[in-house]
Amino acid sequence: MTDYERTTVRETVADPAPVATREAYARDHVVTRESTYRSGPTAGELIRRVVMLLFGILQALLLLRIVLLLLAANVGNDVVSLILGVTDPFVEPFRGMFSLDRVTADESTLDVAAIVALIGWTLLEALILAILSLGTRRGAGATA
Repeated sequence: MTDYERTTVRETVADPAPVATREAYARDHVVTRESTYRSGPTAGELIRRVVMLLFGILQALLLLRIVLLLLAANVGNDVVSLILGVTDPFVEPFRGMFSLDRVTADESTLDVAAIVALIGWTLLEALILAILSLGTRRGAGATA
């Protein structure tokens, strides 16, 4: 898919005695300029999209982990154990950060470390995207 930039410029010839006739409109010139400026996303934009996709998947899995533990999901279930197993390496660096890692009531568990991990990984994503944005081009009218 190709993106286009189209600019239409109307040039009007000044008339000392303006007359609203067809002749006056005939002196107007319409110039249309079309130029192709890129085809598809740039490499930088593609990298940003991949980073956003990967972190989005991680954030969704961490949210699922929090909800499943809150609802006292059956750990013996394959889907639940898969989600807990996949997210464990991403939660582990945040364990022990606070003296309170889990809050338990009956079988329901609030995984505080998972909440902190979700916040931490989201901040890391924002930092990476900000660094990747440093090299993007600005519009012609933008100033540094």
